[in-house]
Amino acid sequence: MGNQPVEIAGAILLVIAAFIILLRKPFRAWRHKREALRARHDFRRQRELLEAKFFDLAAASGKPRGLRWVECDWLESVTFARDRQTGLLTAFVAVNIRFEAVEGGDMEGLAAVGNIRDAAAVFHYQRGRWGTGGKALFNMNPADALERLSAQFEPVASGPEGILLRPKDGKLIR
Repeated sequence: MGNQPVEIAGAILLVIAAFIILLRKPFRAWRHKREALRARHDFRRQRELLEAKFFDLAAASGKPRGLRWVECDWLESVTFARDRQTGLLTAFVAVNIRFEAVEGGDMEGLAAVGNIRDAAAVFHYQRGRWGTGGKALFNMNPADALERLSAQFEPVASGPEGILLRPKDGKLIR
């Protein structure tokens, strides 16, 4: 009879531990969904500043070698994804990039230098803020980027009901 309070306390702790284990995944999913909604809202609000920051960093990078960044024509297409290992939210944004040859460089005089390049600009959401390193994934749009990097990234639902179109076949994912 003297052990009854200890047994009751042990049973209560066991129930609490089971409750925590059972609710961990749904809570994480809810938290990720809430973060994604806020991130998309913040991205729309800050997009112009983020685009300017991307251009400044990309132009200062010296890549591609022998080319100078002239202009980025930003398109509407944006695909949001989450890194499968770190949980970091990422936005791939469609952009057309125009370069010119650096005077005296290897690319000077090549006709292809003036071609507009399709790319997906990369942005990351970390600690409640969007940022960029000025990285562009050339010769792909945002859907292509997500498809090619599917081992690293998973799509983040874009609609209020959590509906997303698969990039490749256009089927609905719920």
